[in-house]
Amino acid sequence: MTGFLRKLFGGGVPEGFTGVLERDEHVVSSSALRGGGFLFATSLGLWVPGEDGPRRVGWHLVSKVTWDHGVLELVEASETDTAGEAVLLTDLRPVRYVLERPNKLPDVVRVRVNDSIRSRHRRELLGGGAWFVQRKVPGRDGIVLQVRADQGADADAVRRVATEVAEKIRQALE
Repeated sequence: MTGFLRKLFGGGVPEGFTGVLERDEHVVSSSALRGGGFLFATSLGLWVPGEDGPRRVGWHLVSKVTWDHGVLELVEASETDTAGEAVLLTDLRPVRYVLERPNKLPDVVRVRVNDSIRSRHRRELLGGGAWFVQRKVPGRDGIVLQVRADQGADADAVRRVATEVAEKIRQALE
């Protein structure tokens, strides 16, 4: 893709990229950031600037993304533990990125995140609730059950219910 077309459509690896794409990973859209740097979406996730260079946030670890007045706000999840075959998540602090020319990046991010979700269900538990989300992990076969508890939710109750739900899913797939 020529430089002109890359700028026009927001595709290709941005100039100066120091990370390494996976063999089957391809760039879908990109945007320069105000003040330097870039964000770009690939088949496997969203590449964001980091202290140690660019890093990929897998689509399955994007908890929330919003787009408003040229600012993309990203809430990334961290895999903190497991409960049976379920993965327990904790949301990190939101990070805001001001895009110079958004191109189609915000739409691509929204579609990719939504496409990773196979089902979601909210369950109220002692001290709060939890989201139970089945997601496709880019580059891997199968679905993973992720559980994101509210602050204050009873950790033992979350772990117990997550284990039970994961087991029911496993039995249903046999």
